[in-house]
Amino acid sequence: MNWEKRIILIISFALTFAVIGGCVSKRDYLLKVEEGDKLSRELLALKSEHARLKGEKEALDKQVITLQGQRNDLEKARTTLQLKNLSLEKEIFRLQEDNRDLEEILRAKSDTLSKNIVDLRVHVADLKKEVEGLKGENSLLEGENRDLKKDVESLQSKVDVLEREREEEMQEMKATYEDLLEGMKSEIEKGKITITQLRGKLKVNMLDEILFDSGKTSIKPQGIEVLERVGEILSKVEDRAINVEGHTDNVPIGPELGKKYPTNWELSAARATNVARYLQETIGIDPTLLSATGYGEYHPVASNENEEGQAKNRRIEIVLVPREITPVSREEGNDN
Repeated sequence: MNWEKRIILIISFALTFAVIGGCVSKRDYLLKVEEGDKLSRELLALKSEHARLKGEKEALDKQVITLQGQRNDLEKARTTLQLKNLSLEKEIFRLQEDNRDLEEILRAKSDTLSKNIVDLRVHVADLKKEVEGLKGENSLLEGENRDLKKDVESLQSKVDVLEREREEEMQEMKATYEDLLEGMKSEIEKGKITITQLRGKLKVNMLDEILFDSGKTSIKPQGIEVLERVGEILSKVEDRAINVEGHTDNVPIGPELGKKYPTNWELSAARATNVARYLQETIGIDPTLLSATGYGEYHPVASNENEEGQAKNRRIEIVLVPREITPVSREEGNDN
């Protein structure tokens, strides 16, 4: 016999004894019986509703477990719901304990039972809201997961394209590097030219004595012959910016030369500009790919304390970089 039936029997016996003992009239007895039956039916209905909702919650919990690896926030929601459910079960257990002592509840005019029923209604209403909210969160997370999957696939596709482009650029730069090594073999062996390839850059470093006479900015015949060979190789490179950089040592400009070029800034810029113009006008390189910059004495590659170091600092550098890198971007440092 379940506890609800026990409650009904206890109410019936209590009322019967009361009638027999002359404590209450038959009418009062019937009213009490009817009241007890009504409360019992209402309690049973609420218990059935609670059991149904509890079963629905458990099914949703399983769905939450399936999605918890994808969304940590859903795991937190599930944990919160479990804690609230535990609190509700404790409350129901307390209500069952109270109901075991039905005679005491009746002496208190059923106030405790009525209060517990009201509390249970509130808990059931809250549980309904949480269940509906959880359904909405599950639907939202499923949509987000689909969107994230599409984003991942799109990004992977872009990465694949960039990897292919990077590989093609590396192969192109490697071929240009090898062509320059072969074409400038004589000058490289004499130490007049160095060629380096590092971090997506290809740099041709030429001592100014190859291209210019002392204090001059016009390219001398020997320099034209060298630039022609370099230019022919560079003209085959596609989609690369070509930065021509002029550098000097720290020796001040003499009085006579200073009339035209007051400082090493102007001298280095003029030399870089003339090299860039030669590559454009004679070799035919697209001028939108060319830039000329004078750095003066402020980016040395050797010590200016001796003639050997000064000679290395007087130079023209032709640098191939991706088009999006600006001519003055030198965060990579000197690669010599």
